[in-house]
Amino acid sequence: MSRFAANTLRCVLRHFETAWLFTRSDFKTIIFPVMIFATTVSPRHNPLSLSYALCWLWFHLFQFNVSNQSYSAHEDVVNKPWRPMPSGRISVKDSRILRWGLVVFCLGLSSLFSLNVVIPSAVYAVFVVMNDDFHLSRHPIFKNVCNTGGYVTYELGCSLILSREYSLDGTSIKAISCSALVVLLTIHAQDFADVNGDCRVGRRTLPIIAPEGSRIYMLCALPLLSLTLASFWSLGPLSTVLFVFMGSWVGIRYFLFRGVICDQSSYRLYNIWLIGVHLLPANVRFRALAW
Repeated sequence: MSRFAANTLRCVLRHFETAWLFTRSDFKTIIFPVMIFATTVSPRHNPLSLSYALCWLWFHLFQFNVSNQSYSAHEDVVNKPWRPMPSGRISVKDSRILRWGLVVFCLGLSSLFSLNVVIPSAVYAVFVVMNDDFHLSRHPIFKNVCNTGGYVTYELGCSLILSREYSLDGTSIKAISCSALVVLLTIHAQDFADVNGDCRVGRRTLPIIAPEGSRIYMLCALPLLSLTLASFWSLGPLSTVLFVFMGSWVGIRYFLFRGVICDQSSYRLYNIWLIGVHLLPANVRFRALAW
């Protein structure tokens, strides 16, 4: 019996580790920014609701990653060999079965909150299908559109769960709109470090089709967006300088420092800047950035 219990525990822990590996690289890109955003824009703050929102977000991210990685296993051999499929933890066939099971599970989980949470969950599943099954992730523009749609549904679902309301107020809607615009215009920041793997599978991303132009774009877009958002959210002078400096520095890094290692570092800084973008509505809620 003790051997059976030990084997069972080992199997369960292996499955938990596999689930963790599916989502490991997206905590800095999705989990942290979205949870910070939802906490910032929500007029209510309840620890239990926060844990519900985190659970909802993680399972939806898990759903996407299982689907997306089942189509990119050969690419991940180059870019991310530690992921579950290239490392042999799960087969492509089993991951696609798991993916559809997670769609049903996420819809059921959303139904525990309200119909208004089920709707983002269902729309999210449609975006995942468009991105992976219809291969829009291979198109440089439609990939950004799908990423933006996914990001917005994350934020919408978490904000509704945290606010415990059937609809969002004006500040939340403005914040989600700003976030959607920023993600749409800059999310290809994630593609610079993955150029080698993307070329191998024939994916056309902006850094591949316009290697120089996409870097010039980042150099110009990030400081301009930073200045525009600082003005929109009425930041104080010091907050504005710091936020614009951060955006400018990330843009400069993408232009000057190239190569996989440098692009990975730039992407980490981009995510810090993106977290800053999601903190800006706090100036309306709490006047936290009026200095």
